Amino acid sequence: MPDSWLALESGADPVERARTLRRAHATFTEAGTVPRPVRAVVAESWRRSVRAGVGPDGTASVELTDGDLGAFRAEHPLARVMPLIRELLGTFAADGDHLLAVCDAHGRLLWVEGHPAIRRRAGRMNFVPGARWAESAVGTNAPGTAVAVGRPVQVFSAEHFIRRVQPWTCAAAPVHDPRTGRVLGAVDITGGDDLAHPHSLGFVQAVARAAESQLALLTPEQSPAEAAELTALGRDEALLSAEGHRIRLSRRHSEIVVLLAHHPEGLTGDELLCALYEDESVPPVTLRAELARLRGILGPGRLASRPYRLALPVETDATVVERRLRAGAVTGAVAAYAGPLLPGSQAPAVVRLRHRLADGLRAALIACRDPDLLADWAHAPWGEDDLDVWRALAAVRPTPAVRSRLAALESELAAAPHAW
Repeated sequence: MPDSWLALESGADPVERARTLRRAHATFTEAGTVPRPVRAVVAESWRRSVRAGVGPDGTASVELTDGDLGAFRAEHPLARVMPLIRELLGTFAADGDHLLAVCDAHGRLLWVEGHPAIRRRAGRMNFVPGARWAESAVGTNAPGTAVAVGRPVQVFSAEHFIRRVQPWTCAAAPVHDPRTGRVLGAVDITGGDDLAHPHSLGFVQAVARAAESQLALLTPEQSPAEAAELTALGRDEALLSAEGHRIRLSRRHSEIVVLLAHHPEGLTGDELLCALYEDESVPPVTLRAELARLRGILGPGRLASRPYRLALPVETDATVVERRLRAGAVTGAVAAYAGPLLPGSQAPAVVRLRHRLADGLRAALIACRDPDLLADWAHAPWGEDDLDVWRALAAVRPTPAVRSRLAALESELAAAPHAW
């Protein structure tokens, strides 16, 4: 383990080290320069914190509460290895008056467990389940920085960017998907100065590796045999995956499956006709022909009639985005949003669904004021002309490039002819 990962060198006085770090933190927040005693991993994190618009007197916000938190945790991959993590870290946390915490890939705390008195103390700085501890939200901290850099991190005392967190010390290690290598989240131990020891970081890293090994051994949860997934965001021709097969649907069939997936109770022929065609003179026989062809593509028994409905459960990527938005998981919703729903479709009901999804996501982005999420949207093809998002981005990240783009958009708006 490289020494640069450790907060304290062997034999160092933690009190003197904390005093030195407080002076260094004050120098950085006042003058923007990082004194030499600060470790490189911390200095880089402080700079990222400033670029993200984090202030040293900020606090974490709670994004998920009650039922929404429970639903989000239940579907998270790390829920399957929480018994192992508790077994390995729970006793260590309880015996040392520490907290065990697990966050997702976006720094959102999903589990925070330990002695009630320590949890109450941590609660005063919103170190609670459902709170967002991403580095871009609350600056340098072990779980948030670990998922940001993708490696174990120990953060001691005033290495934390936000002052109210500086009485604490924490060590965290990311947990990766053993098949894809993607960061799923991080395991963290938080407590007092006695955690500023190489063994703490090594232990939490070992727990993260054990969790990865357990994930690799677990058989993926099997969906029902007839379950299917529909990918329709950012695509004019949707992909339907069922029973190990992938079917590329035509544009019209994509619209039909999207609408039927959105209405599992089914739609009558007249309802589906109005939902699909702008031209009210389109005869019902045209729709029946499309449905007959779709039934042949899907296979026997998968498209029922009277009313028309899918006879197998279909999860769409648009539904995933909507569910995460309802849970307040804005980062997760943005991550799942690959673009507008069937962007080339002019079917009236599809257009309404497309606008509703995009508008809901935009509103959540603007409300949360996360500069990274806003920048991701603004620089995507569907957001490059989104004036409201650029204005929100300029408010939290007023770089010359952002201000220049905003000025250009506002100039275009002022020059555009007004419709009366």
